[in-house]
Amino acid sequence: MTQLLAALGLLLLGAWLTREGLRAQEAWQARTIARRPALPRKILGSLLTGLGLGLAGFTLAGPLEAALFALLGAGLHLGAFGLDPMQNKGMEGVDEFQTERVARAIDEAEKHLGAMTNAISPLGDRALARRLEAFQSSARALFRTVEDDPRDLTAARRYLSVYLLGARDAATKYAAIAQRGTNPSAKADYLALLDDLEKNFTARTESLLTDNRADLTVEIDVLRERLAREGLRPEE
Repeated sequence: MTQLLAALGLLLLGAWLTREGLRAQEAWQARTIARRPALPRKILGSLLTGLGLGLAGFTLAGPLEAALFALLGAGLHLGAFGLDPMQNKGMEGVDEFQTERVARAIDEAEKHLGAMTNAISPLGDRALARRLEAFQSSARALFRTVEDDPRDLTAARRYLSVYLLGARDAATKYAAIAQRGTNPSAKADYLALLDDLEKNFTARTESLLTDNRADLTVEIDVLRERLAREGLRPEE
């Protein structure tokens, strides 16, 4: 019985690591600039699944069955869920130092958004949860803009750190008040704060995009002037 309980524990731990690995992969795929997960959770999940099945096979049958179960379990797990991302995602033409700066800033900003979700979720207020998700979508739009052009990090740093840190603290304080009982005034104030935050983040994103388009226009004009000096027409 002890061996079977240990096998169950390995399988449950493998399942948990697999779930966390899938979440990390989704976050990695959604971002333009991202570091590979520090821990290959899906690979570890497949190994633990194989070990758990192998231990169960050894307990109930024998060493041959244990080896067969372990190989089949680990192999099928890898076939079903695949490997973890094994490399960093960056941008062509952007130096590694700049890419790392953006990745670290976005990682920290995502932690603040996650803390807000963790604070509000226990309240069971679906309308408030949806309102928070709307703000988080506007914040992540800013994240993607910075990832697309790391030069925007300086202009957006206050939003990624100071403002999100304040938003996280506000969510925590409101959740503490709401858990003590219904407080319409506090909820109205928190919703108003989310409205203001969303408007500001959306405005900053649009501002960065406008600046990027202006930079592109300047680059095109410079290129046309160079072509004209060489006696070539841009249409050609």
